[in-house]
Amino acid sequence: MEFLNVYEDAKRAEAYSKLEFPGTYYLAYRDLPKIISRHVKGRRAIDFGCGTGRSTRFLKKLGFDVIGVDIAEDMVKKARELDPEGDYRVIKEADFCQFARGAFDLVLSVFTFDNVPTMERKVQNFKGLGMLLKDCGRIVNVVSSPKIYTHEWASFSTKDFPENKHAKSGDKVRIVQTDIEDKRPVVDVVWTDRSYRETFKRGGLEVVRTYRPLAKESEPYKWVNETKIAPWVIYVLKRKLRKMKKDAVE
Repeated sequence: MEFLNVYEDAKRAEAYSKLEFPGTYYLAYRDLPKIISRHVKGRRAIDFGCGTGRSTRFLKKLGFDVIGVDIAEDMVKKARELDPEGDYRVIKEADFCQFARGAFDLVLSVFTFDNVPTMERKVQNFKGLGMLLKDCGRIVNVVSSPKIYTHEWASFSTKDFPENKHAKSGDKVRIVQTDIEDKRPVVDVVWTDRSYRETFKRGGLEVVRTYRPLAKESEPYKWVNETKIAPWVIYVLKRKLRKMKKDAVE
């Protein structure tokens, strides 16, 4: 059965347009300003899989000149409504031909690769994104930990899907988002750390640093498992630069 992107849906786009950074989502974004400041030097960015523009607006507030791109037209339409002055574009999957090579200091991707189903398609997208980076540019890739699909959270529930516990890389898993009006299960693709590292390697990328943010008891949310199990993984990636061969001197 072909994997369908559940975010290409007007009803879900409407629900997502009202979502900011509650509960478990807060942990995906909390440390990004510090991470980006540490690893990214310039101010030119692209938000890959921008959805309704939440991450794009986040980058704008950090002072970036950012373009939001997504394959879901309904999502991009809502992003433009929420941020009329922003630059939001619909693209075909893995088609970055409208952008110049080496044009960006940062590629941010938040949850996007949870919905890219196969190794081939993931690699294709990472290769394209890598070509957009300047030599010192970085990709910051925020993805769901496999553990998010087997536990309960402040913003998610998986108790109705016990089959998730047996899922391997590439398998479809279901999860309910409790912070939005649309309670239809989201279908994602689980991908392990080992699989991601192989994906990055095939995509011509290297891992610079990996972060797994945990919640703090002092934070103003009713945490469930977030203080002891990290729901998200944040990878900082760089493009593998080809080493120039020195001419042999006779």
